[in-house]
Amino acid sequence: MVKQVRAVRTRQALVLAAAEIFAADGYTLSSLPVISRRAGVSAGALHFHFPSKEALATEVESAARRAVEQLVADRRPSTASALHLLITVTREVLAAVAADVVVRAGFKLSVDPSRKNGMGFGCWWRAWVCEELLRAQRAGELADGVSPDRVAAVIVAATVGFEVLGAEDRDRISPRHVEQFWSLVLPQLAAHGNEFASAALSDARPPGQERTNRTEFGLTNRPRRF
Repeated sequence: MVKQVRAVRTRQALVLAAAEIFAADGYTLSSLPVISRRAGVSAGALHFHFPSKEALATEVESAARRAVEQLVADRRPSTASALHLLITVTREVLAAVAADVVVRAGFKLSVDPSRKNGMGFGCWWRAWVCEELLRAQRAGELADGVSPDRVAAVIVAATVGFEVLGAEDRDRISPRHVEQFWSLVLPQLAAHGNEFASAALSDARPPGQERTNRTEFGLTNRPRRF
């Protein structure tokens, strides 16, 4: 039992150290010796748990995915609609990118062009966003002619873009930025009269700012661009 607990802790330490190195230096410039030293683990112990750098990167992506899956599971019961859930989760995912190095590294690794086996976490994230948009479409929450696949591409690109900006300065990722993003996208996306969308975007405001009405967020008849 003691050995099992020690093995779990060693593995967790390696994943956290790897996430820190991958997030800071990228996949190509990261090395297993540096990761093992950061984790306080011998090279032999590292190779016992992870035979290669790619195996370690894959586990970091998996850990990031589990973190976001748990976030989705926690928020789903309290959201009124698919669009509400999508806005809430993207807001909290971007907060996690700023605060959780594993989630941050997961996004970075998923779009790293040097990895032949990358995109595991990124593909899952895009699939989840697209699934929620399709659910919103079936519920009549999307405007006529809106393509869930195209909107998913925009949301995923924005998520990755925030991660890139935040890699240099964590202050570049804030609730205000998420609100600004959705205030631009949502009027082109939501069906006219979708009060759930208005409420969800209002929830995206940073604490201390008053909620606003549909007109401020542009949830009126406008030309659709998606």
